[in-house]
Amino acid sequence: MTKRRITAVLALGATTALALAGCASGDGDAAGAGEGDKGTITLGFLPAWTDGLSTAYLLQDQLEKLGYTVEMQTLTEAGPLYAGLAQGDVDIYPSAWPELTHRDYMEQYGDDIEDLGAYYDNAKLTIAVPTYMDDVSSIEDLAGQADRFDGKIYGIEPGAGLTKQTQEVMMPEYGLDADYELVTSSTAAMLTELGSAIDAQEDIAVTLWRPFWANDAYDIKDLEDPKGAMGDPEALHFLGTAGFAEEFPEAAELIAGIQLDDAEYGSLEDLVVNEFGEGKEAEAVDAWLEEHPDAFDTIVAD
Repeated sequence: MTKRRITAVLALGATTALALAGCASGDGDAAGAGEGDKGTITLGFLPAWTDGLSTAYLLQDQLEKLGYTVEMQTLTEAGPLYAGLAQGDVDIYPSAWPELTHRDYMEQYGDDIEDLGAYYDNAKLTIAVPTYMDDVSSIEDLAGQADRFDGKIYGIEPGAGLTKQTQEVMMPEYGLDADYELVTSSTAAMLTELGSAIDAQEDIAVTLWRPFWANDAYDIKDLEDPKGAMGDPEALHFLGTAGFAEEFPEAAELIAGIQLDDAEYGSLEDLVVNEFGEGKEAEAVDAWLEEHPDAFDTIVAD
């Protein structure tokens, strides 16, 4: 799948996904929910943020094999997802950034959220530019060059933790807030701008994160962050609504055992997003499980 095709898929997901607050989209049947008799578990995720997209379908596969019915709930912003998790409208957020990026949401909703375990321990927020920009290697290099970038840094969703970190911490720390605008809309829109700029060999700076497939799909590099303004690396967690482990103990045990390294996670995301694509996520997970039958201790085989 080409990067243009991938971007189109993300754009479709970001356009069709509905916010949970007042207009949630329950698409469990379309996602292939199982016929389990141990209860129903709702997974809430943002399709444009493919760490959660990938792990949501992994959890769907594993939980259905344990006998649960799984419903998939798509959203467009992290805030409503955390609210839904705290209110019990969503049972699991399958790839949360609660330590730093989503700290504010945890401070607001954390009393009603249960940490089910971390599955990946080296996630980080970044600012990236195309690799052909040889004279730009650090965020510091953006200072005094706003005209070169048309005064814009392209970001993702307005409610994302990455957006807040960039706008409220990084830009003031490096003195960029007076000359640059952080343009926010969606992950898909940011990737469209990035792809167009690279095709034209133009200068562009974007907000990104790792792990994320776009780091490999596009000819880009992370800028050094000598002031640490984008934050330290953090772990990605499975979060549940309060009382989840008590209500679904087998599910909680399964989830607590999931821990993926860079190669395992990268393979999962690549298969779900790139190799198989929208509508074939279950097939992608099957292929990944075949390639990584011992990826984690609690894995459920066919």
